[in-house]
Amino acid sequence: MTTSLNGFPLEEQIAQWRLYLQRRPAIHGPDLAELEGHLRDQIAVLNDAGLAEDEAFLVAVKRMGSLDALSREFAREHSERLWKQLVVAPESAGEQDKTTRVEILMVLILAIAAAVAIKLPALFGLPMGGANEAFYARNASLFVLPQLAAYFAWKRGMAVVNWIWLALPFAAATVFANVFPFGPKSDTGVLTILHLPIVLWLVVGIAYVGGRWFADGARMNFVRFSGELFIYYVLIALGGGVFTAITMMMFKAIGIKADWLAEGWLIPCGSVGAVIVGSWLVEAKQSVIENMAPVLTRLFTPLFSLLLLVFLGTMAWTGSPIDIRREVLIAFDLLLVLVVGLVLYAASARDRQRPPDFFDGLQLLLVVSALVVDALALAAIAARISEFGFTPNRVAALGENLILLVNLTWSAWLYTRFLSGRGSFGSLEQWQVAYLPVYSVWATFVVVSFPLVFGYR
Repeated sequence: MTTSLNGFPLEEQIAQWRLYLQRRPAIHGPDLAELEGHLRDQIAVLNDAGLAEDEAFLVAVKRMGSLDALSREFAREHSERLWKQLVVAPESAGEQDKTTRVEILMVLILAIAAAVAIKLPALFGLPMGGANEAFYARNASLFVLPQLAAYFAWKRGMAVVNWIWLALPFAAATVFANVFPFGPKSDTGVLTILHLPIVLWLVVGIAYVGGRWFADGARMNFVRFSGELFIYYVLIALGGGVFTAITMMMFKAIGIKADWLAEGWLIPCGSVGAVIVGSWLVEAKQSVIENMAPVLTRLFTPLFSLLLLVFLGTMAWTGSPIDIRREVLIAFDLLLVLVVGLVLYAASARDRQRPPDFFDGLQLLLVVSALVVDALALAAIAARISEFGFTPNRVAALGENLILLVNLTWSAWLYTRFLSGRGSFGSLEQWQVAYLPVYSVWATFVVVSFPLVFGYR
């Protein structure tokens, strides 16, 4: 593999371009060799003009698009990934170091701001724990997601007017999270706790894509970021747990109980600060984590498929219906959301042009299994409503499971078409990302209207 001075794998990228064209039956050996010759000539000309090999490759591929439609398609689909791989040298190493230092400083400021935000209510007579647990749970996303949205708005260079539009949903969320007098065991209060982060995560997504939500590939990039952030956050949390345990052990060795330090400062401040730091790490280390995405999806897809099949088999063997208590409903909905998230993450890590394989069959099995579980849960919820009437938990679960049913049903249909050669993987990907706002719209409806309809107690 030939590599340029700045570390760009030129021959590897040409090989990817060649493989992309080889998959199309209209391109034959002699034609491909001629096109590759043109590509290499273009790169050489651009090199002579002063461009580095990474820049020359991108420009040459785009120029080739004027000669060949498939090259144009390759440039459109792969240009963003290619730019991520480039090592674009600034005018000087000092300029690059300065940019990195500024970003690290911004990340630290926002992480500290999140830590301050979660401790701020204590100054107004609302200490953590005890009777205030519900308050902190309802506002948990508001302690950190505004800072995360600000980080991406700053990094993407969004205009001031766009910052204002981003601030409005957070202001509204602050009102609806706190204006209703929720009781200590309020069902609608719990639903607000569960649904408000879904609403605000979409706002973070708009900031992540720089306001260009409908740009080609933008929403899928946000899906990929969400999965990668989850991975980093778990790793940071594991490290934070070890750090907290060591801290308490050290203080205990000198006869001091440090529970107040861990529970009052390390855990809450670290949990919100880790969201900002983890997001920065994803941005800084994208090329590393992208290699993890296919591995993780191939590991967990068969595991979740097996779990759902074993559950359905056990349910059929024992004849036991699904218990629809609140805790059970939440667990089932989380499971189904994880399945949808796994399908999304697998789509984000997959090459659209790769033909169907065994793993795609596993994905279809996972989707169909989840669809059956969702249908059984819906039947149990409907039976419970017909027997005992409507409650906020049952209505929320009914709506969420119906939304998941639509998503899973159409995903299964598109996967079936793709595996049978009658459809493209791109259609499935487009369906998944186009459906994302539906979850946020439903969550907004629950947060705003359920306390008014069902009360606060």
